[in-house]
Amino acid sequence: MHFTIFKTPIISTLVRWLSILGLKLVGWRVDRTAQVPAKCVLIGAPHTSNWDFPIALMICFALRIDVYWMGKNSLFPPVLGIIMRWLGGIPVDRSQAGNLVQGTIDAFARSERLLVIVPPEGTRGKVTRWKTGFYYIAQGAGVPLGLGYVDFKEKIGGVGRIFYPSGDIEKDMLEIRSFYAGFTGKNPQQFDSETIKIEKK
Repeated sequence: MHFTIFKTPIISTLVRWLSILGLKLVGWRVDRTAQVPAKCVLIGAPHTSNWDFPIALMICFALRIDVYWMGKNSLFPPVLGIIMRWLGGIPVDRSQAGNLVQGTIDAFARSERLLVIVPPEGTRGKVTRWKTGFYYIAQGAGVPLGLGYVDFKEKIGGVGRIFYPSGDIEKDMLEIRSFYAGFTGKNPQQFDSETIKIEKK
């Protein structure tokens, strides 16, 4: 993985305290329920607006989670792309989903510590299906899923639970979906966990 803000001690400490202060100023609380392991695939949901990213990133800084995140190629243009990568961004070619899954599994095998956020919606628009790459990455790498969330109604976010895939995706997705049932996105009409289906690999 590339050099990121998490590997610059003085700056990362400063950004952590600024994130804690910023979250408090806008009335957000941080859920510290789950102990996030050294290797984990973090689900980021619900994803309904551009505000999800800065809030989630500040929460990660507050929790001392050195996390990498997936983003579509268009978010990484020249110059801005350097900054996005420094913030932990990994550009994704959505037409190469299978390669992305295996490539991430291989990255886990090479790393002693690796946390990757994968938004299952793949879009901030209205969602009826979740992409399942995050599940197959966790299963293939033998690492758990961190059920991360941002709840704009209660203004709280964090990692609420660590979930270990059983290999039965239909069963596991029902349990994961039930976890997200109580959370509200910035645009609540675009996310309803009860109606979300899974999109096959």
